[in-house]
Amino acid sequence: MSPDPPAPTRHPELLPDDTIDFGVGLARLLRDAAVSPVPYDINCWTPAGTPAGPFRLEPVDPVGPEHGLALLHHWMNDPSVAAFWKLAGPVEVTARHVRAQWEAGHSVPCFGVLDGVRMSYWEVYRADRDPLARYYRARPYDTGVHLLLGGPADRGRGLGSLLIRAVSDLVFDNDARCERVLAEPDVHNVPSVAAFLNAGFHFREELALPDKRAALMVRERALRDTDSHGGGAGDGATGAGPAPRPGPPPSPPGPPRPDLP
Repeated sequence: MSPDPPAPTRHPELLPDDTIDFGVGLARLLRDAAVSPVPYDINCWTPAGTPAGPFRLEPVDPVGPEHGLALLHHWMNDPSVAAFWKLAGPVEVTARHVRAQWEAGHSVPCFGVLDGVRMSYWEVYRADRDPLARYYRARPYDTGVHLLLGGPADRGRGLGSLLIRAVSDLVFDNDARCERVLAEPDVHNVPSVAAFLNAGFHFREELALPDKRAALMVRERALRDTDSHGGGAGDGATGAGPAPRPGPPPSPPGPPRPDLP
């Protein structure tokens, strides 16, 4: 008679009693659920002081007061914004995009409020949970930012660098686990890359993303007190690390990016 087969090996976390096993499994599910909601409680963040006035992030409510979405919808239909965000259309297009940010579970869509005025749109997201993480060597709690400046009068005068730095400071101040804030502007968009350089970010590498060739820009907590401070309207890339390798300009040239400072 053949010997009895060996008893199956249990996972070391599981205990002999099936009722206890269920309890362990349930505890694991509850633990995982506890870390899965939106990662930033931005409503509790203290506003940042900037030379242009106090600045805060205000999460966008896709089912809240209509005037909020109406403003964002207006910005998204600006041709210079629509060319890159591709969200022109009725207000439901804007609402659907904002809802998708919340439903993703790792991104918080926000208005940027400068001196009491909503003037920009931001997405603060866990880059290590985002599809972007497939294209670079992500670290736990990496935080990414997307942005646009809503009013044309706010673009091209150095305000973008000022606010990029303020937002990355807010992230560092409110999440001790985050060691890096990053962004991925188009590598051909030299003014946008320069804005991040002036905000204390460093060019790390080029990324071949599905829709663009991107410059991975990184600001590290460890260098926060020694990185360069952004300047005026020129937003030149002075003293903040190497610029990305230049490439041929797009053909035909597109309109200026909405997130330029």
